[in-house]
Amino acid sequence: MNNKNKFGTFEGVFTPCTLTILGVIMFLRLGNVVGESGFINAIIILAAAKVITILTTISLSAISTNTRVKGGGAYFMISRSLGVEFGTAIGCFFFLAQAISVSMYVIGFTEAFMATFNNIPLSFVTVATVLNIITFIFVFIGAGWTIKFQFGILAILVLSIGSFFMGTAPLFSMETLMANAAPAYTEHSSFFIIFALFFPAVTGIMAGANMSGDLRDPARSIPAGTFSSITITGIIYFVMILLLAGANTQQALITDNMIIRSNALYPALIPLGIFSATLSSALGSMMGAPRILQSLAKDKIFSWLKPFASTSNGEPRNATIATFAISQGAILAGNLNSIAPVITMFFMLTYGTLNLACFYEAYSRNPSFRPSFRYYSWGTGLLGCISCMGVMFLINTLWAVISIVCMGLLFWFISRAEIVARWGDVSSGLALERARKALLNLEKERYHPKNWRPIILGLSTRSWKSNNLSQFGHWLAAGRGILSLGQIIYGDIENKMTRRESAERLLRKFIADEELEAFPVVIVYEDLEDGLKALLQCHGIGGLRPNTLLIGFREAMDDPRDYTLAITHAIALEKNIVCIRQDKNAKPWETTGDSINILWEGMQDGILMLIFAHLITQNDEWRHHELMILMPTTPQTDRNGMKEKMHTILNIVRVEARIVFIEESESVASCCAGLQGLTIRSMPRPSGSPEEYVNHLKELTEDLGNTIFIASAGDVTVES
Repeated sequence: MNNKNKFGTFEGVFTPCTLTILGVIMFLRLGNVVGESGFINAIIILAAAKVITILTTISLSAISTNTRVKGGGAYFMISRSLGVEFGTAIGCFFFLAQAISVSMYVIGFTEAFMATFNNIPLSFVTVATVLNIITFIFVFIGAGWTIKFQFGILAILVLSIGSFFMGTAPLFSMETLMANAAPAYTEHSSFFIIFALFFPAVTGIMAGANMSGDLRDPARSIPAGTFSSITITGIIYFVMILLLAGANTQQALITDNMIIRSNALYPALIPLGIFSATLSSALGSMMGAPRILQSLAKDKIFSWLKPFASTSNGEPRNATIATFAISQGAILAGNLNSIAPVITMFFMLTYGTLNLACFYEAYSRNPSFRPSFRYYSWGTGLLGCISCMGVMFLINTLWAVISIVCMGLLFWFISRAEIVARWGDVSSGLALERARKALLNLEKERYHPKNWRPIILGLSTRSWKSNNLSQFGHWLAAGRGILSLGQIIYGDIENKMTRRESAERLLRKFIADEELEAFPVVIVYEDLEDGLKALLQCHGIGGLRPNTLLIGFREAMDDPRDYTLAITHAIALEKNIVCIRQDKNAKPWETTGDSINILWEGMQDGILMLIFAHLITQNDEWRHHELMILMPTTPQTDRNGMKEKMHTILNIVRVEARIVFIEESESVASCCAGLQGLTIRSMPRPSGSPEEYVNHLKELTEDLGNTIFIASAGDVTVES
């Protein structure tokens, strides 16, 4: 549709909103609402409904003026804010609400038609079906023709309401008004049941937003047209409530569904008004629902929705056929009183989620959220969301739970489908805001050993795919810490940026494929030594800087000098060191034996060894492995004293382990080999030449299988 053929504020937003709001409930059920609840409660119901719609319109205006709104109205705005899962779930519910709304308006038309022409030889369902087909044909021809047709409907509606005002005003008396002040609820009725019956009368606020793809300037038209419609219709409803209560007995209000016709100066205008209002509302919903379905289909969320994405001369005709089918099914299945509360639940879910989207956008302080509509805050969004959810439960707790559970199941199904949206949403902005505040709080808090967590920087000079070092990092972090997998590319940064980007993509893919909870970090430096020093000092932010360097023993055999330098620099920078010597025959994610053997060689590295051993057992693969502390002794050693001291340490550290004494003369390798498990031992600090140091480490791990060397920087003490 060319821009010159699109619609402005009056015809595109104000008119469809007003005609949908001043519809079937006003003409056929407002008298019942006033009669059962009393005029005071009726005004409270009106005020509560208008507060919810005003708060929702504030959110609607904020979101619609922040981004270019295409077809789909509320679905488009929610999906682009809260993400594909929330957007699709709400889009489906909102589409159903709009489609079923068609049936509600058609049934209202039919009810008035049968009351006016009570001798007509046709059944209720036949009349409703014929009208539904006529509505479908009008919309199928095109929205432009339908919107022009609505101007005539608006004129008839104004005349009929004017006839009611002129006919009721002379009948008004304060005595009658006060007699109708108190409620007179019938059986199975209550304040919130009446609220549920009335609320669809104010749900037309989305009629303009649903046409967002057909508006010349959605960002200007949606707020201006919707607020104007809410204000004018609110005044009309308020005056009608007072006039109805002041001119009729409570019994007449409750029993006569055509009470407005009975009060009108020209009664013949009221059926015309009902016919016009219900037909226009049905047309508005029949126009809006297909555009929601078409927008869902265009986003390619579900492949089976693809046929509904097509258009013919700019009209979503396949989606219109689907809307007609659903509305016809509802006509055959329900009546006005049973359909209205169901629609109320669907609209409450939609409005609540739209308010939630505005709350998230504002609360996350996303710099890209800069709506030209300024009269919003995260508070209005939150209040609107809470109001909608609260009213749902007050109306009918069971149906509220069923509605939310259904939406949750749809959300879960879409999440499981792992659909990748082609647009950004607020979740990343909200996560960033939470992370920002958490980092600032960490910066303010003084470090205490009991809050220690492993923040591990893994470094491999080989491809991460070629070794199992990453899985040990995953086990050591155990879902409690943070793991980064680092790679240093040697060379000039200006010539290696393309390779760096490619390496980071591959590393990110490797992390995803292995389902690791890890972050990739790739830097370019001229040599390993300077690159390592830069990485150890600069990686991370605030309280989330690495406290542990993870390296593999294979790199030591490849290049003893660089390996020794890495350890030396890490010690100088007060980083813990974890060095893994992997069993070359071990398969990925394979565990061995039934125990994790900790060779106790003193307190210098012992506490960190205990904590890392405990963290390893928090992984499913190691959960049933026993911690075994191997304590070398001589015949002269006081074993009871050593055991008591060790138990004291274990109690303070809160780690359970079995203590086993071994003779100092006994081979550690033979002892650990007999226990068939993972061995953790203290790491000697570098001395002598790099080759001598590496050979010493090799001797210490000979025939031990998987071995972890640990060198503590002293940041973990017995206080933890």
